[in-house]
Amino acid sequence: MLSIRKIGVIGRTYRHLNRYRQILTILFKYGFGDLLEMLKIDQYIEVGLQMISKNREVRIERLTKPQGLRMAFEELGPTYIKLGQILSTRPDLIPMEFIQELSKLQDNVPAFHFDRVRKVIDSEFGRPPEDLFDRLDEEPLASASIGQVHRAVLKDGEAVAVKIQRPGIRKIIEVDLEIMLHLATLAERHIEELALHRPVKIVEEFARTLEREIDYKTEATNMERAARHFLDDPHVYIPKVFREATTSRVLTTEFIDGIKISNTDALEAAGLDRQIITARGADLVLEQVFEHCFFHADPHPGNIFVLPGNVICLLDFGMAGIVDRQTRDDFVDLVESIVNQNESRATQVLLKLTYREEEPDRRLLEREVADFMGRHLYKPLKDIELGKLLHQLLELATSFRLRIPADIFLMMKALGTVEGVGRMLDPEFDMIARATPFITRVKLERFKPERIAEDAWDLGSQIIQFVRQFPNQLLELASLIRQEKLRLQIEHRGLENMLATHDRISNRISFSILIAALIIGSALIVISETPPLVYGISLIGILLFTAAAIMGIWLLVAILKKGKL
Repeated sequence: MLSIRKIGVIGRTYRHLNRYRQILTILFKYGFGDLLEMLKIDQYIEVGLQMISKNREVRIERLTKPQGLRMAFEELGPTYIKLGQILSTRPDLIPMEFIQELSKLQDNVPAFHFDRVRKVIDSEFGRPPEDLFDRLDEEPLASASIGQVHRAVLKDGEAVAVKIQRPGIRKIIEVDLEIMLHLATLAERHIEELALHRPVKIVEEFARTLEREIDYKTEATNMERAARHFLDDPHVYIPKVFREATTSRVLTTEFIDGIKISNTDALEAAGLDRQIITARGADLVLEQVFEHCFFHADPHPGNIFVLPGNVICLLDFGMAGIVDRQTRDDFVDLVESIVNQNESRATQVLLKLTYREEEPDRRLLEREVADFMGRHLYKPLKDIELGKLLHQLLELATSFRLRIPADIFLMMKALGTVEGVGRMLDPEFDMIARATPFITRVKLERFKPERIAEDAWDLGSQIIQFVRQFPNQLLELASLIRQEKLRLQIEHRGLENMLATHDRISNRISFSILIAALIIGSALIVISETPPLVYGISLIGILLFTAAAIMGIWLLVAILKKGKL
């Protein structure tokens, strides 16, 4: 597990000061200086802040906040690039304008030397690459923020692709996560607007997601699960995983020599049918979403290859989405109600699919949904782009502070991506028409006898459990009341700034009283000519006067630094 310690919550921290200074410098550079000042970060790392304050003049102007954040993440390196990529799939955590900008983040990380590849393999398997592979190419096929891929040949002659994790990447990630958690804690404490987005939760969720992504065994399991779903489908191929040559830091899969689905010239030259490819690619994702409830969450053109016979091959299962049956059914109802322009039903299902901290104005939301339908559904269904429709509906939901769960967003994104690829190959492709049979099957499935019986059994079990537990819970409540242990907890929010101001005022008053006491005491000592004397003046009095002067200047500088007397 990733080790993340909460730093700087009590007292001051100087841990990881060089990295902290680098992060703050880059954030200043891209226009986040005001934000850092609001965090009152100088209370924790004054030395680091003083050293970077000289770099304020290099800030880049005329950037929007989302653009500045994307560029800062790119410069901060692998952990932050991955953070941005993961956040670009989480509309439940950050606003949509940041989602759109962070989705542009691309890994642009230099490859690491082959000697380090050898060391990783040796540490993972306890033997050199020559014992595992007949050949391992020194030049990588691709390099990304977490690892890089090399072509190899196993001892039995099987051509494979070997993904190697960057050496030391876990330690780098842990240091960056600690700093992120510290900044997030300060944000929740000092900036009410950011506290609404729960930055600490974002960092914790990122750590959990990243933990899964840097464990290549998880990706191997995702590939094997997807492969089982399509064992009987000759039109879909998932590369084989070689478990004997796979660990948490090394993933070995079958090497695929295919054509990228976006390479239309190569598809034409190979005599492949673009319309068939489009239909099969769409069916592949639709089947994953609506039948298996487990899907490849990043089916961009670089992860989809076409093999001879118009066979679709999916690569890179580092990101996969899972939805439960009820969520899938609700999503189907949402799509159907939008297509049928039933604003009341669409609003009801949208509220069911999302979660929120406070209830929106239901009537206003329904009116906005109706307006949305009127603006987008005036044309024939074949001319409507499902991906854009869902994306704009998502923007409508976030404007009412409705949070879309991550897997639903990934589902929408996967459908939109495949629709975009399909229209690139076949301009006449109609995603809604292609999805209609899958939606119909999901709706009909609800009326199957076995499904009705299963739902009835689940409902009956829940009722029985409630009937059994409710009397005991009432007795526990009565017992707490009798013992006077029942407490009403009231949480005050938004008082942090006021309390911090009160602390600062009380500290300054205490400091001023101490200075005044030193001055008075020094004067008494000087008047009483307490020895030892220097030129007839008490040396102790002089020292105490000097200490009082230093403390007074210190207090004055602190007040002026805050800009208020």
